[in-house]
Amino acid sequence: MVATAHRISRGSDFDRTLKTGVRVTTPDLVIHVLPLIGSDDRRGDPRSTGIATVGGPWLGLIVSKAVGNAVIRHRVARRLRAAFMHNRDSYPSSQTMTVIRARPSAAELSSVALGTQLVEALSRRRVREAFESTGATGQTASRVLP
Repeated sequence: MVATAHRISRGSDFDRTLKTGVRVTTPDLVIHVLPLIGSDDRRGDPRSTGIATVGGPWLGLIVSKAVGNAVIRHRVARRLRAAFMHNRDSYPSSQTMTVIRARPSAAELSSVALGTQLVEALSRRRVREAFESTGATGQTASRVLP
């Protein structure tokens, strides 16, 4: 389970990640990854300044009605959260906001299959270059590869 502190809950954080993050698609997911740079401002919630300081990566989910009824949408969301938690050490930096949009075909996948797609998306060159350009690499990008 993703702790509340690691969830994107503000609309502004979703918008910023969707608009300025790197977009990567897989057959069943659309993943937006926004690497962040640390800040010296330690007041309140680190996301309130627009820049993360500690505590990431953060996850936001978009599971629309196109995926299925409420039971199926919640199942997909749980599986995505489990896949994220299982693979969160694969992020090149912990200072990352990730928004995952589930496509309708994600309803039939297991947590393992969703996790595989997540790791594959994070291993793409565009994502690695985004982390390198911001200087947000805390770990090597090679850890992302399965």
